[in-house]
Amino acid sequence: MAAPARKVSLTGIKPTGDPHIGNLIGAIRPALSLVEEHDSIYFIADYHALTTIRDPEKVREYTRSVAATWMAAGLDTERTIFYRQSDVPETFELAWVLSCLTGKGLMNRAHAYKAIRDRNAEAGRDDLDSGVNMGLYNYPILMAADILLMNSDLVPVGRDQTQHVEIAADIAGSFNHHYGASFRFHVPKAVVPEAEAGRTLPGTDGRKMSKSYDNTIPLFLPEPKLRKLIRRIPTDSVPVEEPKDPDSSPVFRILEQFADAETVAETRKRLEAGGVGWGELKNQLFEVLNEQLRDLRARYEELMAPGSELDRALAEGAEKARRRARPLLDQVRAAVGM
Repeated sequence: MAAPARKVSLTGIKPTGDPHIGNLIGAIRPALSLVEEHDSIYFIADYHALTTIRDPEKVREYTRSVAATWMAAGLDTERTIFYRQSDVPETFELAWVLSCLTGKGLMNRAHAYKAIRDRNAEAGRDDLDSGVNMGLYNYPILMAADILLMNSDLVPVGRDQTQHVEIAADIAGSFNHHYGASFRFHVPKAVVPEAEAGRTLPGTDGRKMSKSYDNTIPLFLPEPKLRKLIRRIPTDSVPVEEPKDPDSSPVFRILEQFADAETVAETRKRLEAGGVGWGELKNQLFEVLNEQLRDLRARYEELMAPGSELDRALAEGAEKARRRARPLLDQVRAAVGM
């Protein structure tokens, strides 16, 4: 009996800023682990970045930075397909076909669009669509094209992105309803990584680590800057000799995501017993983080250097992606009458 076909997972990475340790824990490591049991595909969603970034140098810089980050973190371009969205024009032809099957009402319910309208209403603006460009409005359709072009079964996303996968599933259902006699898309499902489903990584101000809060710990800070940033994480005024609650400490909550289980258990015990100051805990966090990030930092810098293997890997990945996309798009074209 033949082994069942492996499901296809697709991970899209939007290049809108420097990666931070929250990305590593919540997105990069969980997505890379899927390669063991799935046919895993990864792409840099550089066209998606145009909804918010107007500086072409920033788009290029962030695209290379994100690609180098994932490769430094362990993405094996020989075992996967890894490409830039802009290198696969089939995506954008499929997006038009899908837009012709998507009701405006479905787009009106998209969270990002509704959030802008709500902010405009709260501000008393007459034009509730102020600040909305058509890229943002049609964003879920382009994301659906990314997903469906690879006939993806699973899409790892943060909890706040699950709606986009649900919209892609709705659009796939509409296509299958109209044209299913000729061709049918796989209907994708969202996968929320365990780290995202549970407790989120705190930032340097104690809130959820997020670029929008400017409270991140970037992955590739030089050692002196990393130490200085960790020292700035706020703590309470409990004296050194007093017992402390580890779970209320952003420093400890970051530590437990990176240190080994034995170190975490021992540190928890010492904090609860008293006699450990927050400064000592911050020093421990620096040592643990720096040790884990040192090799990753070196590999990242190697990939970002001119003439590295990065561009060749992306070009080869684009060709693999297009070889996968072209036959599917030919079937779509035939199904709709082209």
